[in-house]
Amino acid sequence: MRFFSISDLHLSLTKPVDPNNWDQVELHKPMDIFNPEWHRHYQKIYENWRALVQPDDIVLLPGDISWATRLEEARHDVDFLGLLPGTIYAVPGNHDYWWQGVSKTRAFVPENVKLIQNDHALVGDTAICGTRGWTCPNSHQFTEQDEKIYKRELIRLENSLRSVKGNPGEIMVMIHFMPTNEVHERSGFIDLLCEYEVSRVVYGHLHDRARNYRLPDEAWGIKFHLVSADYLNFSPVLIAEK
Repeated sequence: MRFFSISDLHLSLTKPVDPNNWDQVELHKPMDIFNPEWHRHYQKIYENWRALVQPDDIVLLPGDISWATRLEEARHDVDFLGLLPGTIYAVPGNHDYWWQGVSKTRAFVPENVKLIQNDHALVGDTAICGTRGWTCPNSHQFTEQDEKIYKRELIRLENSLRSVKGNPGEIMVMIHFMPTNEVHERSGFIDLLCEYEVSRVVYGHLHDRARNYRLPDEAWGIKFHLVSADYLNFSPVLIAEK
């Protein structure tokens, strides 16, 4: 079994995708207005994903899936995920406003997409946990409102980790935000990851120059993977094989 990861797909499809006719794709928020490297990024993701990922593989997707603000607006974006091989496990990102209540959202996504919120999934002997996360204390412009959201996300991460029973061979965590501030000070997220002996963390959110703030590949005895789509050249990255 292989574990891949990619985040920040930032889809905004306005009609179903026909992989045989990419010229007909329509978007309501094209990403190449921010950076030309995002031109037709949905096609790059589709082609790279299908070249790498097999039906029995796992893909961890830590957030920012769709620009949609309501559930029905995300229909073509989540259906796009249904075209892709492998079983996808996801947590929301800060832009996933369409993710409106986990039960309703689980009923909305394709069969190959599994959502994590205050719980975990056991795949073989690997427990997959996660939450959105948030900006950490001492980050640039950290506000009182950030403090409230940060504390709530700590609770959600602990709920997810605490839901794991027994002794799995490994615990992996998906979190959309980097779980530290820009200078990598230890945070409440790191405390929980260490307490529950998490071995591997995938995170996204960082784009352009912000990617320079990424964590080292290993710290506090944990392996970290920045998996923002643009950082990975729009190709899922292999993070583990069992």
